[in-house]
Amino acid sequence: MVDLIKLIAALGAGYLLGSISTAVLVGKAYGKDIREYGSKSAGLTNTLRVLGKPAALFVLAGDILKGVVACLVGLYLGVYAGSGATVDSVSMLIAGAGAIVGHNWPVFFGFRGGKGVLTAAAVLFMLDPIIALSCLGSFAAIVAVTRFVSLGSICAALLFVVLSFVPVFSHTIYFQIFALVMAFMVVAKHRANIGRLLSGTENKLSF
Repeated sequence: MVDLIKLIAALGAGYLLGSISTAVLVGKAYGKDIREYGSKSAGLTNTLRVLGKPAALFVLAGDILKGVVACLVGLYLGVYAGSGATVDSVSMLIAGAGAIVGHNWPVFFGFRGGKGVLTAAAVLFMLDPIIALSCLGSFAAIVAVTRFVSLGSICAALLFVVLSFVPVFSHTIYFQIFALVMAFMVVAKHRANIGRLLSGTENKLSF
């Protein structure tokens, strides 16, 4: 019963932290609602395109920070589960998932948020830095070659699912469920991008 209460607290704390939409707050400081410009997404890429690099840096820092803090809260709550020698912090997984959900559907901003990629990346680095670096490398390579941030994000999320099942990384089914849920959220939030990629109308990132 105590562990259940801790898991609910982890989810709630993660969600509330994730709901602090950095892109919306930075946009308001610039006198704009970022969700009404560009791709209408409250995230890093749209902020970079609409408001420029200084604003994007604030969003970068804020979206990473809330993912990290959510995971630290989950780690502090200390609910673990495992099989054999493999153990994962379930409270950390749930807090991280809550942060991603909050970023995508923030309670403080009418449930209109971003696509969760940056916060998800921060959470993943807290959970497993090796898998995170592998996914980041995949993302960077795909974006460098194609200049499609959306394609890099989708491929990195799918790679995360694959790697979560690789025995060498020694994760439990709870971690694998987290990977599947995260990838589903990332792909679902990129539905419009997938359509534009298929039609050849997706915007490319300018270096």
